[in-house]
Amino acid sequence: MTPATTNENIGLMIHARAGLGVLHELTGVIAVHRGDILSVEIIEQGSAEARIYFEIALPGPTAELAADLRALAIVRKVEVVETLQKIYGKRIIIMGGGAQVGQVAIGAVSEADRHNIRGEHISVDTIPLVGEQALADAVRAVARLPRAKALVLAGSLMGGEIEQAVREVRQDGLLVISLNMAGSVPDAADLVVSDPVQAGVMAVMAVADTAKFTVEKLKRRVF
Repeated sequence: MTPATTNENIGLMIHARAGLGVLHELTGVIAVHRGDILSVEIIEQGSAEARIYFEIALPGPTAELAADLRALAIVRKVEVVETLQKIYGKRIIIMGGGAQVGQVAIGAVSEADRHNIRGEHISVDTIPLVGEQALADAVRAVARLPRAKALVLAGSLMGGEIEQAVREVRQDGLLVISLNMAGSVPDAADLVVSDPVQAGVMAVMAVADTAKFTVEKLKRRVF
């Protein structure tokens, strides 16, 4: 891969000695190079070595930053990689009962494929899950997931704490689509769709740059 030179978001995979203060040393070097850390994740940490992934908006040469990181005593290897944003792009999260999740995924994956062929980067994640508290916790966690743009709730009955969680993540800017189900969650969602396959299609269309579908312009919210 050709290193970035100016004003580009880059990915860095750093293999470093495990222990206290590792992030402090790494971020100190990044700050010296005026890098704006967009995301950081400790992918693996054993007793001897940690693998740490950074996405950084860097105004200067990537090679200089990589060289200074390699010069640290704690660093064993630095790889410049494509960002997860560029590879996987926007994420659609589908959760709920297994059968409904599967049907929503059929629509979402088919529609994402259509847009990705045209240059988009949209990925689809699923988790079959039941239980009010488990679903409420999972809904709230979506707001913490990198690149998550839309959540589809696929089930036959959801309400209570799940409804409250939906209202919270919508305030954080997450688009929430619900199947037309029993319970109060459909009242809290941005969009309610009866057909699970169509719900998956509409979720992708709502976040795709290559689509002209905009939820805010709809004259009704139940389909």
